Amino acid sequence: MKLIVGLGNPGAQYEHTRHNVGFEVLDRLARRYATDATAKSRFHGLTLEGMIEHEKVLLIKPTTYMNRSGQSVAEALRFYKLDPSTDLLVLVDDLALPCGQIRLRSEGGAGGHNGLSDIQQKLSTVQYARLRIGIDRPGEIPQAAYVLGKFRPDQLERVTPCLDEAADAAACWAIHGIAEAMNRFNRRETA
Repeated sequence: MKLIVGLGNPGAQYEHTRHNVGFEVLDRLARRYATDATAKSRFHGLTLEGMIEHEKVLLIKPTTYMNRSGQSVAEALRFYKLDPSTDLLVLVDDLALPCGQIRLRSEGGAGGHNGLSDIQQKLSTVQYARLRIGIDRPGEIPQAAYVLGKFRPDQLERVTPCLDEAADAAACWAIHGIAEAMNRFNRRETA
């Protein structure tokens, strides 16, 4: 089994914000691959089981808010006895990447992202895959206001196809592993 976690904040006020792109990619994966009819409330999150080709996956949206995402991730990994270095992919927004770009990494630091910091703290490791989804830099807008804001129309034109590509990359990771997914998707730029 593989665990794919989309980071975001629960609640209607956060829907379609920059910080919730992880949730949006997870929604795309759920539409394509979920075998459950409805989400279950488990592991401090909403979960759906699915199949991506031959690989069983558990899709999780933590309901703990971004800064406490590690609680949900750690509980699910423990319950299923999964190894984060091979069985976990975290979908996360990234200010350092332009809108329309994604980047997979097999491990690494949090890069100032509070959701990744909490996961790192709860798992006591940085060795887990993450798929970063570019949301652009805020410019003059305070960072907190920027990530909790909605995309401008020009950004939305670039982000929408990027979210589909991110779902493709996550599916590739589940089937073929991080090295193959990085090889296929890290070179692409969605304009």
